Amino acid sequence: MKVTRLASALAAAAFGLASFSALADVPAPQDVPYQGTLKINVDATDLAHRIFRVRETIPAQAGPLTLLYPQWLPGNHSPSGAIDKMAGLVVKANGQVLPWTRDPLNVYAFHVDVPQGASGVEVEFQFLSSQDQRQGRVVMTPEMLNLQWNSVTMYPAGYFARQINTEASVKLPTGWQAGTALEVASKDGDTLNFKPINYDDLVDSPIYAGKYFKRIDLDPGAKAPVHMSIVADDAKYLEIKPEQIKPFQNLVQQMYKMYGAHHYDHYDFLVSLSDKMSGNGLEHHRSSEDGTSADFFTEWKKNALGRDLFSHEFNHSWDGKYRRGADLATPNFNVPMSDTLLWVYEGQTQFWGQVMAARSGLWDADQAHDMWAFTAATYDKGRPGLASFRNVQDTTNDPIIAQRRPLPYRNYQASEDYYSAGQMIWLDVDGQLRELSGGKKTIDDFGKAFFGMDSGKWDVNPYTFEDVVKTLNDIAPYDWAKYLRTRLDGHGPLIGGIESHGWKLVYTDKPSDAVKAIEARRHSADLTYSLGVSIGKGGSISDVLWDGPAFKAGLAPSMTVIAVNGRDYDPDALKEAVTASAKDKSQPIELLVKNFDQYQTIRIDYHDGLKYPHLVRDTSKPDTLTALLKAL
Repeated sequence: MKVTRLASALAAAAFGLASFSALADVPAPQDVPYQGTLKINVDATDLAHRIFRVRETIPAQAGPLTLLYPQWLPGNHSPSGAIDKMAGLVVKANGQVLPWTRDPLNVYAFHVDVPQGASGVEVEFQFLSSQDQRQGRVVMTPEMLNLQWNSVTMYPAGYFARQINTEASVKLPTGWQAGTALEVASKDGDTLNFKPINYDDLVDSPIYAGKYFKRIDLDPGAKAPVHMSIVADDAKYLEIKPEQIKPFQNLVQQMYKMYGAHHYDHYDFLVSLSDKMSGNGLEHHRSSEDGTSADFFTEWKKNALGRDLFSHEFNHSWDGKYRRGADLATPNFNVPMSDTLLWVYEGQTQFWGQVMAARSGLWDADQAHDMWAFTAATYDKGRPGLASFRNVQDTTNDPIIAQRRPLPYRNYQASEDYYSAGQMIWLDVDGQLRELSGGKKTIDDFGKAFFGMDSGKWDVNPYTFEDVVKTLNDIAPYDWAKYLRTRLDGHGPLIGGIESHGWKLVYTDKPSDAVKAIEARRHSADLTYSLGVSIGKGGSISDVLWDGPAFKAGLAPSMTVIAVNGRDYDPDALKEAVTASAKDKSQPIELLVKNFDQYQTIRIDYHDGLKYPHLVRDTSKPDTLTALLKAL
């Protein structure tokens, strides 16, 4: 009996729980080759029920065997493996059904005893994908599917994932085409058989497949091809104009010019144009999952602000997949991750996602400025929690704390702010590099030095905080450790990078085009910096700024606005009321709200008018923001 079992047994006896049996007895991963090859067959044809049916052959010796279902998912940074959707598990050996036991202290682990004379086990189960978004991401519709291998595989405990070889296949609905970073070895009817690949890289290589499919070459003639593989709700959404393709081709070249290297042998943007399958943004070494609305291309102008999804996820091939925080570079998918360096992994990628959107032409200069103003305002006045009890470093724990569940007061609680707060910190770093070097060094130099080595390699090259500091010091000597820790661990605004680049953040009564687009996209009225409230479709309150005017008057996110100053709620009517209250300071803004089954009138004594963020030039300083956003 191992110490863990003995301790559990003694504890159980002490509490009179003689029948209690706690296993938690999962072999630790070893960096040794797994003897044999996992053979994985997935049937993805049951569109009506949205079920993926799995059959695996797993080589094993006689004796105890622990099978793992992936728990800690790269890109999610959390123990979010959808084991609640795994069902129908049957394990066999030599044609006989074997009993299995789920570990009560580690519910992702399943224990079986392999009988003498058996050389492995056959595993069958189903992945019951979401029927609607209340159950999680919808990944299968009548027209398309998104197969993520972590949801349709089990693997043997005791090994590094990269030491386990696999041969995988998938059966698709008749006539469907697929995009994936996996290489097809053969095709048998509707079944795609993929070339052997290790389990770590298999999980890193999802599939988008669909009835309506299009493939676009983004780097014609390149030794390392880059394609966009697109599935759509209908063929009409695949009508893409050459001028819409050009910015994506530019994006590839801008990344190469900045980094000077790439970390794949070929790359696929896996794109879903769908209002049925859930949107998604997930990074991989040789591909990315990019889920947008169905009309992303056919309503090109309307969807401008969503275009940086592509530059963000593409950047992750360098930052996050190739270079990865050492505490995220775990040996398999059931070893806990630590997220302390997500302000680099996600924060700098958020930074480059927006910079490259501008450099490539996915955004024009005005769109880029509007989005920087929108983000800067968040870390000027829109995160009171970060100004008081939380800091950016602490938000790197949020993937584990909240796992992206909705929060009652997000602006106060903060949630994964390492993305956009990290973006603002890296803008600040660029300004400091320029100042220290007299304009000779920039964040581009850091990008090339930190991520731009060993072109073509797509293993994992881990780093630590000290590595980040050393690279910055090699570019421009400074106390970078203190500089970064002050911003990560401290409190207060994070808009120094705007100012150091020759611009100012101001608030006017006119919304920017970006704010207008965000409001249209979310069906919302964003009055965060005036009334201190954001109201969604139908008057539903989505957030109330902590200690803002609306909060102090008694408004809460649980409420629905029914009327404004005695008239039916309408976003424009509310904005008109705010404008009117600035002219007549004797009259509060009167809202009729519904709270559960109760109605009440809330009066907000606010008279400072509408306020929306904008960037304006500070002519006393050089304009280095324009230089940063300019194509190389």
